[in-house]
Amino acid sequence: MSGLKKCAFLILFFVCIVAVNSQEIIKGKVLDAENDGQLEDVFVTNTTKGVVVHTNEFGEFELTQLGVYKFVRIGYFEKEIEIKNKDYKIIKLQPKPSELNEIVIHANQLSLKLKKSVATVHVLSERELKRGSSLNMDAVLNRVPGVFMQSGSLNTNRITIRGIGARNLFGTAKIRAYFDEIPLTTGSGETTIEEFELNSVARFEIVKGANSSIYGAGLGGVIHLLPKKTNLNESSFASQLTIGSFGLLKGTMYANHGTSKNGLNAIYSNTHSDGYRDNNKYDRQTFTISSSHYFDKKNSMSVVGSYVALKAFIPSSITKTTFDEKPKSAAFTWGKAKGFEDSKRAILGISWKHQFMEHLKQTTSVFSSFRDAYEPRPFNVLAEKTFAIGVRSRMIGKSVLFSKKLNWTFGGEVFKDKHRSETFENLYENFSDNRGSVQGDRLSNLKEDRLYFNLFLEGYYHLSLRTLLSVGLNMNRTSYDLVDDFVQGTENQSGNYSFKNVWSPKIGFSHLLMKSMSLYGNIGHGFSPPSLSETLLPDGKINTEIQPETGWNYEIGLRGVMLRNKLQFNAAIFRMNIENLLVARRSSEDEFIGVNAGKTKHEGIEFNIDYEWANSGNNSLNTYVSYTLNNFIFEEFIDEEQNFSGNDLTGVPSKVINGGVDFSTVFGMYGTINYQYVGRMPITDSNSLYSDAYAVTNLKLGYKLELNKHLNLNTFIGVNNLFNEKYASQILINASSFGGKAPRYYYPGTPINYYSGIRLNYLF
Repeated sequence: MSGLKKCAFLILFFVCIVAVNSQEIIKGKVLDAENDGQLEDVFVTNTTKGVVVHTNEFGEFELTQLGVYKFVRIGYFEKEIEIKNKDYKIIKLQPKPSELNEIVIHANQLSLKLKKSVATVHVLSERELKRGSSLNMDAVLNRVPGVFMQSGSLNTNRITIRGIGARNLFGTAKIRAYFDEIPLTTGSGETTIEEFELNSVARFEIVKGANSSIYGAGLGGVIHLLPKKTNLNESSFASQLTIGSFGLLKGTMYANHGTSKNGLNAIYSNTHSDGYRDNNKYDRQTFTISSSHYFDKKNSMSVVGSYVALKAFIPSSITKTTFDEKPKSAAFTWGKAKGFEDSKRAILGISWKHQFMEHLKQTTSVFSSFRDAYEPRPFNVLAEKTFAIGVRSRMIGKSVLFSKKLNWTFGGEVFKDKHRSETFENLYENFSDNRGSVQGDRLSNLKEDRLYFNLFLEGYYHLSLRTLLSVGLNMNRTSYDLVDDFVQGTENQSGNYSFKNVWSPKIGFSHLLMKSMSLYGNIGHGFSPPSLSETLLPDGKINTEIQPETGWNYEIGLRGVMLRNKLQFNAAIFRMNIENLLVARRSSEDEFIGVNAGKTKHEGIEFNIDYEWANSGNNSLNTYVSYTLNNFIFEEFIDEEQNFSGNDLTGVPSKVINGGVDFSTVFGMYGTINYQYVGRMPITDSNSLYSDAYAVTNLKLGYKLELNKHLNLNTFIGVNNLFNEKYASQILINASSFGGKAPRYYYPGTPINYYSGIRLNYLF
């Protein structure tokens, strides 16, 4: 009898072993749908059997049974998926706009919850990007405290962060920008993001202040554009048409195709506007792609690309008299020359991620870009070509130091761009038939090689469960090599110039005062090298004495949520001290040279509050407000014989308020109203002239309808500048008077204007 018992026991034992080994082992990973960040502590629940597992610190999970599973994480919309096979799974969760404090950000290259960030990082979610007409970015970026975007027209813009970049006359400088892992900032420090199709962007992550320990030469901060990622296991097509005032006509098409491990997202847009002003016609076509490929547990690849073809006429700035009496007019010479810019630009980047081992991985991105531009201006015709290629690579690891967790990254970025610029005479004044610009003889022909090299190191040390310490260091080297192919007499501009290595340290902390509230602060060094045009002297020689602008940023802030997660807030106090201030000194009517002329002090207070009054089902009501108070002054500024020390910094308002209300209903109705107040701005360094303060209100209403389980309809109407405010949407600082003509300081803002649109989305 005992022998039979032993035999039965052995049989039972082997049956159990076979049963265990025959179980389906399903492995997978959960990612943020907007930035592909790995999501830790996601609860994965079998909806029929109630079995619960959660993802580890790498976003990974293991399941033992097939079935229907629910994926839940704080700060993200839950997702329910039926798992039918044991192939490796990639699950993506969409962030909740109402719980941004809990989402994972990548603004500092290390995955981290926003509430634990040591810097002032502002996240603009997809909901916020859809609050306007999607025609331009100024209405979006101006909701961020400390960020101010002036827009003279769709193709004339300037972005400043905490006053940095305000002295750049015709574009954005001293601020770095990235499209995913691809730098949008040229080797000479100039940044253009407004040409991107706003509908192709899923999220903005904006880091304010000097953060050179990761990104290098960006004294004002970094704007990180995250492209829309592929929706896996889903195929869809959408088309949108928008019409509006001043001949606005915009068509957009969207296509997404995703399998379990691969996907492609493509967006095409075609925008036309006759413009509010004379000589203001605008035509732009864009094509943007984003693909994701998850090969296995250790390897993934993504591809992003963008192509823009633009032809936009330039009305330029006008005098005060023209601004008051004929704001629709173009500047006389620009109108007579029919000045315009005709450009084609593209970027392409491929990123590869590889997990070497459990606590060590790498990301490497190879990228290239080109720009071909032709711009007839009243004083000459400019033809430019730029080609750039580069690589950015970093290692990311997790270690233990003195029994505490240390997250770290180190890497480098190097790119080289070849820039060729030619100028020609503009003979428009020689003709009386109003034909506009006519190209004449060559005036210059310059070839420039620009090399940008950046090494960085940063670590997050977890002193405790509540306290995080961050330390970083960056080394940057920038150089120019100039060849003059149009030598006239002894005036040869050929030469090369390399700035000294710039070392930029940073230290910061964050401390959770409670689960939903944190105190943070940092001290960081930043710098911005001069552009090539700023290094040239009037005789064409390179000024070897000119130095990069450098500065230190000090800030402390408080962020968190209150009242059962209904109230989100962030408040920060900062100070930046900038040395070797670069000043654009006018050498002729339309030419400027750069000089180091002093120091500036940037002090300010920023805060923003979001309050969710209701959120049940499809009914929601949300209010938001941001406030910026600036005290930016020339601490020391002597320009030739003039002493401007103690004056307000030109081109920046002392106060900006932005607020609004969003709502949606279960019946499909939704809407938003936005109000922005901008204080007056000094126009001249002497502070003898200020622009007037102004307030602009925008309104948008829409209706969404699910026609069937595959087809959705979205219609909307909107009004910009609802109360028809007359204001200067951009100013040209320190404009001078030539030939007895008044200075041209003002770009008039667009009066009340309307738009409406319809979108159809089909899910296959």
